[in-house]
Amino acid sequence: MCGIALVLSSDRLVIVPCATAAAAASEIQHSCERKGLSDELKEALRRRGPDSLGYESRRLLADGTVVVSDGCNDGVEGKIGVSDSGVADLFFIGATLHLRGAKLVSQPLVAPTGSVLVYNGEIYGGIQVADDENDTQALFTSLESCCSCDCHALGRDKTCPCCGSGAKSVLQLFSTIKGPWALIYWQMKSNTIWFGRDAFGRRSLLVHWPTADDSRFILSSVSPPSFAKNNSDPTVNDFVSDCDMSNHTEASYWEELPCGIYSIHMKDIAKYGAHMKEGWIVEVNTHKWMASSLNELIKWERKLTVPTMENNSVDRGNHQLSQSFIRSREAGGNMNNGITKADLLSDSSLCEANCITQSAHRVLVALRESVMLRTKMNTLFQGTLNKFEDEESSPIAVLFSGGLDSMILAALLDQCIDSKWTIDLLNVSFDGQLAPDRISAIAGLKELQRISPCRRWRLIEIDTALTDLKGESEHVMSLIHPSNTYMDLNIGIALWLAAGGDGWVDGSTCRMQDGSRYKYRSRSRVLIVGSGADEQCAGYGRHRTKFRLGGWNALDQEMRLDVQRIWKRNMGRDDRCITDHGKEARFPFLDENVIKTLLEIPLWEIAKLDEPVGKGDKKILREVARLLGLQEAALQPKRAIQFGSRIARESNRKNFGSNRAANQASAGSVQIHQHMQ
Repeated sequence: MCGIALVLSSDRLVIVPCATAAAAASEIQHSCERKGLSDELKEALRRRGPDSLGYESRRLLADGTVVVSDGCNDGVEGKIGVSDSGVADLFFIGATLHLRGAKLVSQPLVAPTGSVLVYNGEIYGGIQVADDENDTQALFTSLESCCSCDCHALGRDKTCPCCGSGAKSVLQLFSTIKGPWALIYWQMKSNTIWFGRDAFGRRSLLVHWPTADDSRFILSSVSPPSFAKNNSDPTVNDFVSDCDMSNHTEASYWEELPCGIYSIHMKDIAKYGAHMKEGWIVEVNTHKWMASSLNELIKWERKLTVPTMENNSVDRGNHQLSQSFIRSREAGGNMNNGITKADLLSDSSLCEANCITQSAHRVLVALRESVMLRTKMNTLFQGTLNKFEDEESSPIAVLFSGGLDSMILAALLDQCIDSKWTIDLLNVSFDGQLAPDRISAIAGLKELQRISPCRRWRLIEIDTALTDLKGESEHVMSLIHPSNTYMDLNIGIALWLAAGGDGWVDGSTCRMQDGSRYKYRSRSRVLIVGSGADEQCAGYGRHRTKFRLGGWNALDQEMRLDVQRIWKRNMGRDDRCITDHGKEARFPFLDENVIKTLLEIPLWEIAKLDEPVGKGDKKILREVARLLGLQEAALQPKRAIQFGSRIARESNRKNFGSNRAANQASAGSVQIHQHMQ
């Protein structure tokens, strides 16, 4: 996990998200520039990447040449734009959490050509990465071998003669990466800034578009606290709101960068940029993914959505019953002939169960492979663990509610890592032992101990009261930005506390030490999280409502919407809250192959929402739990973390007086700043 950033300053350029933004951009005054970003941004990024912090600078001159700085002037971004010969200055920041590779690799990475890369992600396929190799270094090596023709940055890939002869473009390379990522890459040969996020937004990347208050173009993994407040200029919001790639709001300095690949071509600006009074307006190019398999996943289209007479097991049983009755009538006989209606329905139910079990087994295999990829410990990681004095070290933890998703992930993690390691189960509660998630976590621990008695399971009980978290709440508010509802804040606080891993262990329940209760802070640097399970397997209450009102097609459409907007609603926010502790979140349910496998399974095997809660919702995962021996977990109802931990109840009482008042005010959609003003 890393924290990455780019600050582009200029007194002659304005970077805009699309062509329709150009007119309003010409009104921006370059003299208006907020100060104080540099140190605050570095500190925020360093929390994500505590092992190293580095900088690199580039200055683009009017004649098209680029001056390479030594990277030591960490104040350069506050002074740029003052040289008569300079068109733009680029300031790259990289803070690194080292988890992969035999050698420590600090960012930004710099090539002999002068190219620069800051990368936040993991590569699980598409680019070959050896067991002892750092994936950022492997990616950089591949990028430097890519074609640097101008046509790629300008979105004219089909006209490139180099690619026809076998060379790869930057866009083609990015499209092949499997795994979560966000990156910023300066390709020196073409004077192009490439940046973007993976197709599901599993890693955070925020963007600040130039405004009258601050004319810089900024990309960052996270917002510094003082910049996560109302800092936007309403007149400039007008030009951003019309652009497809922007979801800018009036109350936001930052916005989530939509998933995708973008480029800023800075060669021959006078030729390609639009002229304004004192310089040029440069438009960001938005590129399409070039991998057909990835585009299919993004569309999220399921072939088998509505059960029919031919593909529904129960209906097929009734059909067989009807045909038997007809044949019996034609033969002049009665219906018996050794076959009864009960027999046929029993066979039909057995057939249905077999189909679901076969599908569940496919999902189990895909999930196990996903967890294995995300928990493989390399040379560097194990070397770090060997430094721990604690004999019960836990390299990997699970954000754990004791619910269906986290139980499946914990059981699979047990199968994927050596039995010598302890597995930390991180559980947060705002109501002590009475919170639903605490009750289910303790029950889940006992079930995990039953199916894997040789494993050391450590349930870390993280207890707190909302009234004790004033400073922490303000900090988390900056992390969730630009999200700004009470629901986002509640989820963010719960995730942030859980990821911190600072709590208590009941030695008796966990079968550790002398059975006493003791204080403990998890040192796991990798956290397994269940994000994506509800969206793909119909786990939300609104899915049941859509199914009741509109049937299978309505359910399918709602699930597609959830998956396609998960980057905006969940992933950026969750990534920022978890990694603020210098830990890395990994999401097995959002592995490309897991998504593909779930889409290949008929919707009626994924969920049957005409069945009761705790049975029909996420039906496929309940069957996966049974295959793992988790009989009790297979019956657990869905509870969102804000309700299971009871932070939502405490927040409603604190901010609205009661749950009823909060419901009347639609607290889930009330903006924090609006209510506080």
